[in-house]
Amino acid sequence: MSSIRSGSPRITRAEIVDAAVRVIDRAGPRPSMDDIAREAGITKPRLYRQFADKADLYTEIADRMSRNAFAATGEDMTVLLQPPRAALSRVLGAYASGILAHPNVFRFLVQTQVPAGAEGPVVPFELGRDVAQRFEKLARAVAEAVGIETAGIDYLARAMVGAVLAVTDLWLSGPEHSVDQFVRRTTELVWGLIDGFLRRQGVEADPRVPIFATLAERNRPREAD
Repeated sequence: MSSIRSGSPRITRAEIVDAAVRVIDRAGPRPSMDDIAREAGITKPRLYRQFADKADLYTEIADRMSRNAFAATGEDMTVLLQPPRAALSRVLGAYASGILAHPNVFRFLVQTQVPAGAEGPVVPFELGRDVAQRFEKLARAVAEAVGIETAGIDYLARAMVGAVLAVTDLWLSGPEHSVDQFVRRTTELVWGLIDGFLRRQGVEADPRVPIFATLAERNRPREAD
C-alpha cells in the first residue's frame, strides 16, 4: 500500500484510476474513497481535486475497463472483415483473458450505480456502449455500401454487446472460469444474432467466409449466360 505523498508532483487521473483498480482487485467490488486515496498515496482532498465526486471516478474506471476489455475488437471490427466465427473466437478469447485479469473490477462495474447528474436517478454503467456504437457505425457503412437495409443495426449492436456482458456475469459467477467454454458458447450466441439479422435481409452467410465478402458477392452483377 502506498504512503501519503508529500511535496510530490501533481498526481494524474490515470494514476488514481490505477490505484482504484488495485484496491478493487485486492479487496473486492466495494472500494472506499479512503482506501483508494491511501493506495494512490494522497489525501482525499487531493483525490477530489482530480475527480469531482465518486461518480466521476467510477465513470473513469468504467471507461478504462471498457477500452481494455474490448480492445481486441480493433478499429476495423474484424468480425465483419474476416471469417466471422474465427474472428469472434479470437476477439472473445482476448476479451475473456482481459476480464480474468480484473474480475473484481467487472463485478464492481456491474453492481455499482451512480447518479445521472447532480439530482438525477442512479443508473448502471454502460460498459459496452462505446464498442456498440463503433460496431454500429461500421456495420451501417458496410450495409449502405452493398445496398442492404440498415434499419435495426443499432439494435443488433446493442444486443451483441449486451449479450456478451450478461454472459460474462454468468461466467464469472460459476465454479470454473474456462475461457475455452466461454469463447465457444458466446461465439455461437453472437453469431446467431448476426446470422438472424442477415437472414431477415435475405442474406445467407457462411461463417467461414467474411461477411463483407458475402455481401459484396451478393451485389456483384451476374454475367449473362
